[in-house]
Amino acid sequence: MYGMLFLAIVLEVIGTTALQASQQFTRLWPTLIMAACYCSAFYCLSVTLKTIPVGIAYAIWSGLGIVLISIVGLVFFKQKLDLPAILGLGLIITGVLIVNLFSKSIQH
Repeated sequence: MYGMLFLAIVLEVIGTTALQASQQFTRLWPTLIMAACYCSAFYCLSVTLKTIPVGIAYAIWSGLGIVLISIVGLVFFKQKLDLPAILGLGLIITGVLIVNLFSKSIQH
């Protein structure tokens, strides 16, 4: 199930990257890619909900999505991350690790 959750995260990050590239839906291909990726991401997320509680799945999905899209913004769109942003992203990663390593809410 984690494979499907990871796929949902990757598709959401690709969709968000395409959203930025769509320039407010004025470019056709990035807009179509965004729509396809978001629909696929939500489908994959819904499949994970068969075995992972919704709160845990959403926390992992949104947390890792935030970190990954911040890296994409930094690398591809030259968006700067200051120290508070980097520290905050580190806390998100720490939170996802704590949930995955220590929570009894999910199956290990």
